[in-house]
Amino acid sequence: MYWNEFMLVALVHLLAVISPGPDFAVVIRNSVSGGRRAGLFTAVGVGGGIFVHVAYSLLGIGLIVSQSVWLFNLMKLLAAAYLLYIGIRALQAKPQSSEQAAKVAVPQNMGARQALTQGFITNGLNPKATLFFLSLFTVVISHDTPLLIQAGYGLYLAIATGAWFCLVALLFSRDSVRRSFNRMGHWFDRLMGTVLIGLGLHLALSQWFKRG
Repeated sequence: MYWNEFMLVALVHLLAVISPGPDFAVVIRNSVSGGRRAGLFTAVGVGGGIFVHVAYSLLGIGLIVSQSVWLFNLMKLLAAAYLLYIGIRALQAKPQSSEQAAKVAVPQNMGARQALTQGFITNGLNPKATLFFLSLFTVVISHDTPLLIQAGYGLYLAIATGAWFCLVALLFSRDSVRRSFNRMGHWFDRLMGTVLIGLGLHLALSQWFKRG
């Protein structure tokens, strides 16, 4: 009965998840610099962050956020601050010795918990994801759809998101790919840091100009 609606949800989600954004940048960065394990845990964290958006959408908080400008703006500023933080950390990357680059060493400071938390927070504070779920649960998904069915949609979205970014992590954590990136050494880390800072500044400045 809800098959057509589910297919529409899946299609809209596919188009959204493959578009570049903070989640994509963080997964690639951790996969290249931290290896497969760090990349996969980051991807799982991103998938877990989806449950945050599903939860407030099902509880009706999403409607409140959509009607409360200051609350949504606060979420955007928090997201901008976090992206700036991890971007600045990436810019502080130091050059590796030729021996370290050849070994494709896995950084000791990229533990499973850190990677998981980074992926979770990046997605949980992602305004793009907030806008997507507000639109999804107010426009695409009918209000007449049972709550249990909507929760099933949410479970699928979390699993599908995690699976997609796991594929991204597996690709960019391959030794051949990592060797190619590691030839650029700390410059790649700084490049990804610049991307994250750019995303953070875009959120912060767009908010500032709206106020002006």
